[in-house]
Amino acid sequence: MLIHSTTVQSTPSAVSLTGRLTPAQLEHAAKPLSIIIEPDVVERVARCRRFVLDRLTDGTAIYGATTGFGPLVAFAGRGDSAGQCDNILSHLTAGQGDDLPPSVVRAAILARLWSLSRGHSGISLETLLALRTVLASDFAPAVPRIGSLGASGDLIPLAHIAQVLRGRGAAYLGDERLPADQALQAAGLAPLELDGRDGLALVNGTSVTSAVAGLAVASARRSHTAAMLCTALMIDILGSDPVFLSADLLRAFGHSQAEVVAAQMRALLDGCVPSGRRPLQEPYSIRCTPQLLGAVGNSLHHAEDVIDADLNGVSDNPLFFPELDTIVHGGNFFGQPVAFAADQLVTAVVQMGNLAERQLDLLIDPHRNGGLAPMLATVPGEQHGVQGVQIAATAALAGMRRAAMPASVQSLPTNGHNQDVVPFGTQAALNALDLAKSVRWLHGSLAVALRQALHVGGRTPTAAHTRALAERLMDTVPPVDPDRPLDADVRLAADQLDLAADELSPALHP
Repeated sequence: MLIHSTTVQSTPSAVSLTGRLTPAQLEHAAKPLSIIIEPDVVERVARCRRFVLDRLTDGTAIYGATTGFGPLVAFAGRGDSAGQCDNILSHLTAGQGDDLPPSVVRAAILARLWSLSRGHSGISLETLLALRTVLASDFAPAVPRIGSLGASGDLIPLAHIAQVLRGRGAAYLGDERLPADQALQAAGLAPLELDGRDGLALVNGTSVTSAVAGLAVASARRSHTAAMLCTALMIDILGSDPVFLSADLLRAFGHSQAEVVAAQMRALLDGCVPSGRRPLQEPYSIRCTPQLLGAVGNSLHHAEDVIDADLNGVSDNPLFFPELDTIVHGGNFFGQPVAFAADQLVTAVVQMGNLAERQLDLLIDPHRNGGLAPMLATVPGEQHGVQGVQIAATAALAGMRRAAMPASVQSLPTNGHNQDVVPFGTQAALNALDLAKSVRWLHGSLAVALRQALHVGGRTPTAAHTRALAERLMDTVPPVDPDRPLDADVRLAADQLDLAADELSPALHP
């Protein structure tokens, strides 16, 4: 039985740089993570480093190593290597706003490590190994949220990361925020010593954008499964006839992801017995779920493909190809692909929020919920059931809708018109991550209402999987009788849906 499965995806003890980096692995970086650097990775990084140093010795002009930065490329940089590192990092340490969560920053470090390990950035092996050591600890730089355009890489947030690793700024050790030098010492980490090429290689990529987008799509994928779980439980509690999940019907629709969603929901509802008391046709928030969630599945697949490519590619400038004896200056730091993908992800997540809020509204309406009490109150008037939960859910959805404006179309010229077109991928990705958190609250709100529906007379689910989910929610959330604060219950229910989704994931997404 899928819901009763105890096989939950576990955090790996180690990740090898020879494999592909996935959004799920980014989530694992929230905790200390061991990174295996295979000999072939060491060789290609060291070979590229030797190539860069040789070309600098013979007087080759290399952007950022011998020049100023951005529109000041026509001017010579500082003469010494350490000074050139200060040249790049100091002027970019200019971010503002609240700190990004430490888990996000650590995911960005993992993404940057992956890009640098491809052997085209000229990074020193010592710096690569230092990033690995940071990820094996519970250390995370304090990085302000505002500053990146996602254009010439995530310059400002990555500069803050690099500065903190040098012992400048602030950092988190576990949950404690400390001056960077104190946090490094407490974590047993040595401050990084960087040259100019190290400094530019650390900042000149889209690793914050791709990491944030990866975390967002991983969360949205989990919520997609939670949406199917909640919808299936709602169908069974109401006694709906799940004929709208017909394989023949969805095959005729012509969209493969809708067929996939319908098949997964049929599996969840295996054994469901319709009550015979529902209308011939259910409202769209029930009847059209395979079409809606199928479309969300399409968007998730597209976002995952784009983000996977970004995480496993090389975002930097210039790139070095020692095997070809070539240095190429270009724009592999331009985060347009992920910007578009993150904005599309936002649209899909908001529509999942719309669905959850409408399903919650249906559940509390006695004209549509099969005669259950209004607001699912045990004693209407004396008690108010999930009335407050719905109000908060409506506010959350309104905020999601307001935030759904695409970031990737907001291009503004800056940097002396050197960056005359920018993708704003970082803002798109952060927006997607924020809204992925909001849809979790909406699903948690819906789950609390589903649990309360069972308390006020909703029928016991007839399918094994939905009955198991109902039991799980009843074990977690007490009935609302009498009224009590429900804010923590919503979060607990959202956590349970996450766990159920992770347990189902191997079966639903083999």
